[in-house]
Amino acid sequence: MTVTIYHNPRCSKSRQTLALLEENGIEPTVVEYLKTPPDAATLKSILEQLGMTAHELMRRGEDEYKAVKDTVGAMDNQAAIEWLVQTPKVIERPIVVTPKGARIGRPPESVLEIT
Repeated sequence: MTVTIYHNPRCSKSRQTLALLEENGIEPTVVEYLKTPPDAATLKSILEQLGMTAHELMRRGEDEYKAVKDTVGAMDNQAAIEWLVQTPKVIERPIVVTPKGARIGRPPESVLEIT
């Protein structure tokens, strides 16, 4: 089974989720999304698998979000996806994607539902 984790090594939940996958014998493809953000089509697919909108995937505590929250809040979903691609730091993390679906690793154990 192909497992991909959109990972930020500086995030404790992301590190815990990656460790949990590895402890369960899963060697995921690791995408450091701050270095290599998903493109709009990939992010749209991930959102569909998560059952979320782009706005729901945003980390509202980040300075990048706070600086433009009114503008971003008024965007439609596609425009918000494009903004997330350009501002990946605001994407909630970690995200694990498998053929069974996608989950955000908060708590990390939630990703085991799709592995």
